Parts: sequence; C-alpha cells; structure tokens
Amino acid sequence: MVEEYINEYTFSGGLRGNASTYVTREADNELFDALQKGKFCYVLSSRQSGKSSLRVRTMSRLSEAGVECASIDLSVIDIQSATQEKWYADLIVKLIDSFDLDVNFKEWWSENQLNSSLLRFGNFLEKKLLAEIKENIVIFIDEIDSVLSLKFPTDDFFAFIRACHNLRPDNPEYNRLSFCLLGVASPSNLIEDKQRTPFNIGKAISLSGFRLHEVEPLEKGLQGKFSQPQAVMKEILYWTGGQPFLTQKLCQFMVEESVQDNPRSVEQVVKSRIIENWESQDEPEHLRTIRARILRDEQRAGYLLELYQQVRLTEEESQISADDTLEQSELQLSGLVVRQHNKLRVYNPIYQEIFDANWIENQLKNLRPYSESFRFWLASGGKDESRLLRGKALQDALEWSKDKSLNYQDTEFLAASQAKERKEEITALEKEAALERERKDREAVEKRNLVLSEANQQAKKRIHNGTFVLILTVLGAVISVTMAVKEVKEAQKKLQETYTYVAYPKQLIELKEKLSRSGKDFSEEPIEINIEKVKDSQLEQVYLHASKSLAYQYLDDWKSAEESIKQSMNFLKGWDYNNEKREKRESNSEFKQINIFAKIVQGNLLRKTNQTQSAIKAYQEVFDLLELKKSQPNPINSKTKIITFNTIKSVHFELIDLLTKYRFPQNNDLLSKVRESLKNYYDAELDNLLKNNKWEAADKLTYKLMLYIAQREEETHFDYDSINSFSCPDLQTIDRLWVTNSHKRFGFSVQKKIWKMTGNSSIQFAKAVGWYNDVKTYSVLNELIRKNPDLIGSYPVFFGSVRGFNSTDWFGNVVKGAESGTGPGLLGSVFAEEGVLIGDKFEFYKKENRGQLGPLLFSRCDSFLLALRLEL
Repeated sequence: MVEEYINEYTFSGGLRGNASTYVTREADNELFDALQKGKFCYVLSSRQSGKSSLRVRTMSRLSEAGVECASIDLSVIDIQSATQEKWYADLIVKLIDSFDLDVNFKEWWSENQLNSSLLRFGNFLEKKLLAEIKENIVIFIDEIDSVLSLKFPTDDFFAFIRACHNLRPDNPEYNRLSFCLLGVASPSNLIEDKQRTPFNIGKAISLSGFRLHEVEPLEKGLQGKFSQPQAVMKEILYWTGGQPFLTQKLCQFMVEESVQDNPRSVEQVVKSRIIENWESQDEPEHLRTIRARILRDEQRAGYLLELYQQVRLTEEESQISADDTLEQSELQLSGLVVRQHNKLRVYNPIYQEIFDANWIENQLKNLRPYSESFRFWLASGGKDESRLLRGKALQDALEWSKDKSLNYQDTEFLAASQAKERKEEITALEKEAALERERKDREAVEKRNLVLSEANQQAKKRIHNGTFVLILTVLGAVISVTMAVKEVKEAQKKLQETYTYVAYPKQLIELKEKLSRSGKDFSEEPIEINIEKVKDSQLEQVYLHASKSLAYQYLDDWKSAEESIKQSMNFLKGWDYNNEKREKRESNSEFKQINIFAKIVQGNLLRKTNQTQSAIKAYQEVFDLLELKKSQPNPINSKTKIITFNTIKSVHFELIDLLTKYRFPQNNDLLSKVRESLKNYYDAELDNLLKNNKWEAADKLTYKLMLYIAQREEETHFDYDSINSFSCPDLQTIDRLWVTNSHKRFGFSVQKKIWKMTGNSSIQFAKAVGWYNDVKTYSVLNELIRKNPDLIGSYPVFFGSVRGFNSTDWFGNVVKGAESGTGPGLLGSVFAEEGVLIGDKFEFYKKENRGQLGPLLFSRCDSFLLALRLEL
C-alpha cells in the first residue's frame, strides 16, 4: 500500500480528484459549504498554492451533492488575438460543452447578433443554461488574472457577475447560479470601480500552508521508509512552511533519499537539492516564478524589493503590519511572503535562504545603478545632498533611465542631482570668473607700473609710446573685468534656468501623478495638462503656474489653485517691452497660446468657485483675444499644442452657458457673436480635417456642426421642424467645404445629383454611393472608397446611434427587406410605424398618444434628408 503514495507525490500541475496525497485544508470545507449555499466565492492566491487541486476536489464534492459544475480556464483562450466578441463566444462554447447542452451555437449566436457580446452572454445564461439545467449551478473561472492581458476592457464582465447576484430578488432562478473565481491577482488589479466589483459581495477563501495535523496523507508515503516518519514530516513542514508545491516536492526527495546507503537529513537534502545552485535545479519551475513575479514590472520592482527587505529585517520584531496596499498584495501574490497574525512574514526558511540580503542588493543594483545613494537620500527625506549623483555617476544614471518608466521618487532624485550639479558648476564658474578677474587686474597693475617706470626713465624720449601703451593696458583691464562680469551673469542665468526647467516641471509632474492616483476620470476634461517645452523662460513661468492651477482645480484644492493662477497672471503682467517688441510678441503663436491658456484656466477657476460675473469677464477676454487675432494664424494649428480645438470649443460653450443662464440685455449681442464665432471655428476645423483627407473625423464633426447650428445638441438628432428651418447658407457652406476639399467627390450636392440621376430610387442610390449591403462601419466604407477611386457621394454619412439604437444594421437589411417585400425599404427609414421618406416628401404616421415625429433611426439619413429638402 505504501508504494502508491510514493508514486502520487505531485508537484507539477493540479492533483486529480481522488489523489491519495491530497491534503484537506480548512479552505476545502469553507469553499464547499459556501458554494453549496449559493454564495459567490473567489480564491486569489500565489501560483502553485493548490488552487487548481482545490477546484478539482470541490467540483467532485459538489457533483456528488447534486450540483452541476463547469470549469472555464481562461489561460487556454487565445489572449493576443481575442476580440471582445470572440472572447465571449469562447466562454459560451465552453459552457455548452461542459454542461452538454442541446444548443446549435452558430445558429443561436447569429440570431442574437444585434445584441452586444456581453448581453448575448447574459441571455445565454438566463434563457439557455438556467432554462435547461434545473439543478444548482456553479461556474468555476480559473486563471482569472488572464483578463489583464486582454486588449479590451473587462470591467463590464465583472460587473455582470455582480449583476447575477443582484438579480436574485427579481428573478429567483438566479439563486441557483453561483460563480467561483480563481487566479493570481488582487481584486483591485482586476477591477478598480468599487461599485461594480463582485469581490465586495463574494466570499474570499484564503489558502494557508499545510499544517502538521492535516498532512497525514503525505506522511503515509514516508512510513516504512523512516523510523520516525512524523518527525521527518515535521522537519519538512519547517523548511517549506507548508507551501503545497515545495512540501510535495520535498516529500518525494526524501522518499528517493531513503533508498540510498547513507540517507541524508531533511536539512541536507534541502540545501543540496533545492537551495544550492537553485536556478539550475528549479524544475518544475517554482522559485524562478516567484522571482519573475517580483521583477516583472521594473517600475514597481524597486518598491517590492524594498518592502521585502523590510519584512526580512524586522521579522523578529513583527513591525510590518499587513494591509491591503497594492505593494503588499503584489508581494503576497508572488508567494514570497505570507500574512500571519496580521503581520507580513517570509513564507518559509527556503525562501529566506535563497532570496537573501545579497540577492535583494543585486536586484536593486540591476534596477538602478544608484540604489545605495538613492536609499540613503530617501532615508534623509531628500535633505542629504551628499548622496546626490555627480559627474560620470550622474551621466550613467541618466543614460540608464532613458528607456525606463521611472516613479516620481526616482525622477525627483535625478532632477535634484542635476540641479545640484548645475549649481556646483555655476559656483565653480563664479569662482573661476572671480579668480580670472583678480589675475587680470593684477596683470594690468603690473603692466601699468612697468610702463610708468619705463616712462620715468625715458620720459622725453619715449613719452608718446609709453602713454599709448598705458592706455591700451588700462583698456584691456576694463575689457577683462567686463568679460568676467558677463560670465557671472551667464552663470546666474543658468541657475535661473535650473529652477525653470527642473523645479517647476517637477512639481507639475508630481501633481499629474497625484491626479492619476486620485481615481477620478479626467478624460472628458476639455483642457489638458501637459508639460510643453516653451522657448521663453518667463512665458514658461506663465504656462507652468497656470497648469499647476488647473491640476489643483481637478484635485478640488481651490486655495492652491487660486495662488498658482495669481502667480501666472503676475508673470503675464510683468512684460514691460516697448511697443515694437510687444507687437512682435503678440504676433507670436507661442505667446498667444499661453496667454489664452492662462486666462482660460483663470475663467475655469472663477466659474467653479461660483464667481459668475468675473468668470464671464475672464471668458470674454479669451473670446476677444481669439476674435481680434483672426488675421493671424490659427493657434490650434501651431506646432506648440497648448490650445486645441476642444479647448476653444469648451470656452465658447462655457460662455454661451453663462450668458444664457444669467441673461442680461447687454449680453444678447455678445451671445450672438459667441455662437457665430464657434460656428466659424467648427468650419475652420472641418476645413482642416478635409484638407488632410480625414473623412471619418470630418464626417463626425459635420454632424456635430449641423446639430449645433440647429441647436439640437442635447437631442442628438433632427426632427421635422428643425429640418425645415435649417439654415440654407450654413448648409451651403458645409457642402462647399466637402465638395472643394474632395475635388467634387463628396458632399450633399453631389449626393443630391446622384439621387436625381437614379430616379429617386433608394436602392439604386445606396448602390451608387457605396452604402449598400455590408457597409456598416467607417473602416469598411473607407476601404471601399480606397479600392474604388471613381466612387462618389459616399460622404457625408455618419455612422452612429440615436437614442440607444445601433446603426450597424442599415441599408443591408432595410433595402433587402424592400426587395423581398418583407419590410420598409425607402431611404430615410425611421421607426417603421412612424414614417418614411417618399421622393422629396417626408411623411409620417401618428400612433396613439404620439403626435410628434420620431427621431430618425439612422443618423446619416438626417443629414441626407436636409440635402434633399433644402436648395444647395
């Protein structure tokens, strides 16, 4: 009987369900009981800690209890080429196979193609899985951390799992469905949104190491091999800390050792077969996996190594309290440390021996060549300047950092080192200049005395020459002193540049990093915070302080924001050039952009702090600057990208909003000017996009512009009245931009000619302009245009959605429906019951309790309908 245990020590992959060396831990019963009660569970632990074996054993026990189970291993799904649709399709296929469901996947998937991938997945669970399986169901999703490598966001997937739990009160069928997530990741790695995560409703299952009272199945394999198998087992657990992989492996080593003539002790076997030359003996890979996990992210590796170093140094005093910080979670997921009694400790003596202090030092040196100086500098709170780098050490560090993504502490350390070296260079230059000045003065005096002495001796004979030499000498001394003063001023200028180009950008970098850590979404903010290189140092002060104010505004630090914008305005007012220089300055695009940017930030702060009238005044100043300089090049087209079209558009919208909310008679004229100005900027941006053949972007902007002109931005579509009242001159302007820039290939007037040429036939028109059949996305349309240079009238088109309706099913089905007689087929089709475009007339049918024209189902028809109804 003993032999079967020897053969079943398994340390490569999971144990099969009936393995005799399977060790039952507290987690086994905890997970089984929770899943049997319908709870959502998750097992997030380091690799080779027994997760897969736990899953296999738990599935076996649940099946015996009448629970239907399925397991999906996400690591076997193709990650690199997986699209969102293909990924969800693979999940459904695996569930069909696991539960042996009678479902024709291809047919079912095709029938639901109008739904999103996630909605199809949800429909499958509710309408197929729960409908056909009447028992309780548990879906195990293993290697859940694989989602981190997907090229599309997966927050919706985790939110869906949470939704399955939340649906239980409304749909009792969901009480029969539970999930168990397993993998090597922390909950915050997988999903940051605490309101959507399933981890705050699920039960966390902790995997502790094997304990002596649990390892009887392993001890049986040692019986008959050693006189005191329990003592051997106890020694094995001491060295492994109960780590499942190492424990199974060391048991196997001891069984092999028992047949030797002079069997060695557990300690000797550990040192000879595991610790010594560990990299070459690490088969199957375990220790190298731990190392790779810690060092995989170079930016975070330094933190993890230093945290691990603290754990080692303070383990006896138990000073490192366990918490849920990202660094501590990552270190625990590596398997190197474990949480015991709310303290972090090294998992076992084997790890302590292999990953020792020397290993830590070597890894830190590999990460940063200046690790020792950096550590002491950090310990001093950044005050010990003797630890800053200089000379070749600094140059080596800068060279090393070129292709690295440094954290803010490294950035600060290198910036401080550069500033210190620059300061020392300036001091040396000043000292050298002073010494040179003294030398020149001394030489001048000596030469003068020499000349005077010779003059006294030969007063009459060489007085003219002596005087001449004296004058030249004194003049040389004056020139020398002047040059020395110039060198000092140059040195002082370099010192000022150090503060401009190092200190202030560093503060802005720190603020940007603070913004990224705040968890807020700033992607919709129209004003971006960038660190642009500005040629003029005083202008750069204006820009940097304004950028700091904007960052403080995003952080809701209004006091700091106000102080920074005041500094920016002070620098802006400090320009005392004469008229000629001022004119030259104001025609400069860089100054214009920075001036506008600073005043936009000022207006933004005034608006957010409810200083309405002052905000209107500030925005009006920006508007006046933009209006007065129309004769100058557009600032958004310059190389220095400080002001963008979105920024200018935002200023106009903010001013329109304020003038509308706080309407005064004197503001009516201004409101009209602002609306007209924004339309002009729209036209300019559209012209720019079309000139560069950016058809897709131009098409989307065209629709936004038309909605703006019709004042239908909030509705996002046109109705019958807005179509009839649309401005013909504006439509003609838009059409002219399209026709001119596309060389008469695209435009509303081009489409109208084609419409008339095809006899007002929607089918023939759709074919003529390339909108027929499978043209559902911009990429497909653009490829069609590329392959068919003679194709005209394809743009404007606008692929989009209105009021939640997906426009991917358009002419392909609408026109085919008309041909077969099964559906509407006229151009401009809206909700079939509500209206169709017939020739040049738009007719609609009123439904009960519905007296208004419904929104057009397909956005592109809105703009085309305008082209037909209005004269171009």
